[in-house]
Amino acid sequence: MRRVLFTALTVLTAMAAMAQNDSAAKRNPLTANKMPRSNDHFMVQLGYNMWEGAPDSINTKGLPRTVNVYFLFDFPFKSNPKLSAAIGAGIATDHMYFDKMYVGIKDNTENLQFRDLSDTTHFKKYKLSTTYLEAPVELRFSSNPDDNRRSFKAAVGVKVGTLLSAMVKGKNLEDRNENSVLEYTSKEKSKRFFESPRISGTARVGIGAFTLFGSYSFTTLFKEGTAPAIRPISVGLTLSGL
Repeated sequence: MRRVLFTALTVLTAMAAMAQNDSAAKRNPLTANKMPRSNDHFMVQLGYNMWEGAPDSINTKGLPRTVNVYFLFDFPFKSNPKLSAAIGAGIATDHMYFDKMYVGIKDNTENLQFRDLSDTTHFKKYKLSTTYLEAPVELRFSSNPDDNRRSFKAAVGVKVGTLLSAMVKGKNLEDRNENSVLEYTSKEKSKRFFESPRISGTARVGIGAFTLFGSYSFTTLFKEGTAPAIRPISVGLTLSGL
């Protein structure tokens, strides 16, 4: 699987390099000083986060979310200006909320513990947050590349990331009857149980500055043998510009 993903990433990156060379080779000296076209160099993504493969014993609630920010360089193909390749970097964060659960990311155990605390003291609000440094690569189509504000757009790609941090945060203790016990905030950070690399497939489609996006993680969130084989899935809205 990883060999296939590496090959796909290599191909997409090579396409970006080819597009850059193609643009440089065929640039018209009369237009060399023109500003580059606007084509989604800056992207902000807000989405809904899901865990494929999570067992029923893991109780989630609320609105699990994804927040991503990327800056990309876009290289149009001179042979077909409607097509381009883009490569860049950015930060991706996922936030999963739990209902009366404990996630032992700092525990000295062989396996990651997900414990149901509904019959004892628990946090009223409890979430797991992860932050990744990612490098997205996209093959893009624009129906009107000279006016992207009104253009239909579609893109497919791959993003490769590395885990920067993983944290569980709990706020305000309650007893089993949901009565307040103590108002305070707890934070614990550890990457011990998490897979550091993340490779995801991506797709976008929309018009102008707004596109719908989806991403699927080919790699598991947690290390093999330490937790369920969970793969994050995100869907949401991309706001792009520049």
